[in-house]
Amino acid sequence: MITIFFFYVFSVVMLGSATAVVSSRNPVHSVLWLILAFFNAAALFLIAGAEFLAMILVIVYVGAVAVLFLFVVMMLDVDFAQLRGGFQRYLPVGATVGVILFAELVAIFTGWQFSPGAPALRMSPAPVNMSNTQALGELIYTHYVLLFQISGLILLVAMIGAIVLTLRDRTGSKHQIIRTQVGREVHETLEMVNVSLGAGVRTTGIYRPKVTEEEPEPEPVNGGHHHGH
Repeated sequence: MITIFFFYVFSVVMLGSATAVVSSRNPVHSVLWLILAFFNAAALFLIAGAEFLAMILVIVYVGAVAVLFLFVVMMLDVDFAQLRGGFQRYLPVGATVGVILFAELVAIFTGWQFSPGAPALRMSPAPVNMSNTQALGELIYTHYVLLFQISGLILLVAMIGAIVLTLRDRTGSKHQIIRTQVGREVHETLEMVNVSLGAGVRTTGIYRPKVTEEEPEPEPVNGGHHHGH
């Protein structure tokens, strides 16, 4: 009885937080609602006996993915008013994609059929000598290894596409030239100057970065001993 009670509690909270993810106007609030939804989904996995999936959901998705989303949303200077301004312009395209996805979902659910042995397999107990992690690994990497590899390939292509679409080459940015840095000579980085006792850096005319050939070098202070910098 207590298990059923907590199942419905976590389910209601998860559905409410998932609805708030897509309905919140503030993107930071949406990410926080998403984290709450992940925690409740992990609790449902624990109730179902899938402790490995619950820990993966908390450690990977809450601890890494959701925090990364929150970091990107908070650190990027995104003009959300400008993004909402193009809503009406792209509304026909978005509506068309939505109708196609809805039609695909209807086709999937109407044509879905359970195998005759599915109810018996669903109610059968888990093997005693096999942990949840071992059973999940055997199922994924033996029976569905091809589908698992295909899904990984699709995610890789999506990641590369996202990087290509968001990559911008800044014309004013400075790039390192490792060959030039390694091949520089001593006289290009070291300058000997006369420094008198008690003289400061500004008095001796030491400048950083080193003065170029077009700029006149300051006259060294007479006397003292040599120092290098």
